[in-house]
Amino acid sequence: MKSPLIKLTTMALLFAAAALAQAQDIQERTIRFGHLNNTDHPVSMGVKRFAELVHAKSGGKITVKEFPANQLGNEMQQTSALQGGVQEMQAPATTSLVGIVKEFGLVDFPFVVSNFKQADAMLDGPLGKQLTAKLPEKGLIALAFWDLGFRNVTNSKRPITKGEDLEGIKLRVIPNPVFLDTFKTFKANPLPLPFAELYNALESKAVDGQENPFSVILSNKFYEVQKYLSVTNHVYAANIILISKKFWDKLSPVEQKLLQDAATEARDYQRVASREAAGKAIGELKAKGMLVNEVPAAELAKMRAEIKPVIDKYSAAYDPAVVSTFRSEVERVQKF
Repeated sequence: MKSPLIKLTTMALLFAAAALAQAQDIQERTIRFGHLNNTDHPVSMGVKRFAELVHAKSGGKITVKEFPANQLGNEMQQTSALQGGVQEMQAPATTSLVGIVKEFGLVDFPFVVSNFKQADAMLDGPLGKQLTAKLPEKGLIALAFWDLGFRNVTNSKRPITKGEDLEGIKLRVIPNPVFLDTFKTFKANPLPLPFAELYNALESKAVDGQENPFSVILSNKFYEVQKYLSVTNHVYAANIILISKKFWDKLSPVEQKLLQDAATEARDYQRVASREAAGKAIGELKAKGMLVNEVPAAELAKMRAEIKPVIDKYSAAYDPAVVSTFRSEVERVQKF
């Protein structure tokens, strides 16, 4: 029989051998992680936490370098850079992926979810998995969905208390067909415009308003050029954590698991941080002079009914298997 000392020595050697083998599977690497938000935004908080986790899990071998505020280009330019293998990671809004996988438009359907529990269940469940499964053939790998928040309308003309109040308002929207048709339904004048150009467009009155989550409105100082903030909560917005497939394919299985685990852990942290920040942001926006109004539930119900033709139109153009999953998931999560 082996003595306890021999057993302990053997176990220590095995653990050391395993650690050495894993260390050999982790190379010195630098990951450039770009996004459009400022460094005080919850997405930046998530990137910083992700970087800390990756550094710890890799024993300091993998460094994640953050490039905020469109330093590496706008979202579409960065996505192209990932596809070409010249940038490693980014955190775009899911809305920007519609031109690559059109079924991501399902995530942008208005008034589908009404709380964070429903939103998380939709994205982390079968629908999210079905959507992200379409990305590798486009040169992208998705690691997680992070929180951006419910989108709300600001403008310099008047409070939005019902759908009719949007009529005639020049509203900047993401260049996304679902968003364009949604606001055309309410007779607004939706204008697709890159985010980096938005503040100047609002300041010069080239557009009257825009729609974004509270934290984005605060972080980008839209309160300086917008008077009214209407809580429409019309779309839940998420960021998707993407990594270049060309870069991903160069990684060892140990490195891939390390990055996936870090993205998931950072997601759980980022969602809490983002939702806490949103709660604080609306108070700060009021303090900075914005006039904030809630849209009555009855009016939101009318708006939801009005945009049903938009949902039907795009549903008919998407992969029927994904649409089927979407519909069953909506039915499932609306019980939460």
